[in-house]
Amino acid sequence: MAEKRILIIDDEQAIQAVASLSLKMEADWQVITANSGAEGIAIAGQEQPDAILLDVMMPMLDGIETFKQLQQGPLTRSIPVILLTAKAQAAEQQQFQSLGVAGVITKPFNSLTLASQIAQVLGWVL
Repeated sequence: MAEKRILIIDDEQAIQAVASLSLKMEADWQVITANSGAEGIAIAGQEQPDAILLDVMMPMLDGIETFKQLQQGPLTRSIPVILLTAKAQAAEQQQFQSLGVAGVITKPFNSLTLASQIAQVLGWVL
């Protein structure tokens, strides 16, 4: 499979570091990171990643609003977005799915299988 490029949008440096290392080690994917929703939207438009891993709880522009803005952009609306969240309640999961995201991965995620989880959600072969 061709190398994938994943954009991680998360305000927590530790999550970015663990997820980046996980995706590189398990699948040898290229990882781009953004520290905020606004930065992530700008980077997504420039870099055109294959997928976006988006934290739900961020200051100022949260993940839901970031996703909505990505959906409005002609360059970013077709990029699949997977939400990364600690909110694991069934009702919240349904709300996230109803937004039109590609999938939801709950925190804490298993760093050894994060790429596999992303691949499974998006129908990619590892």
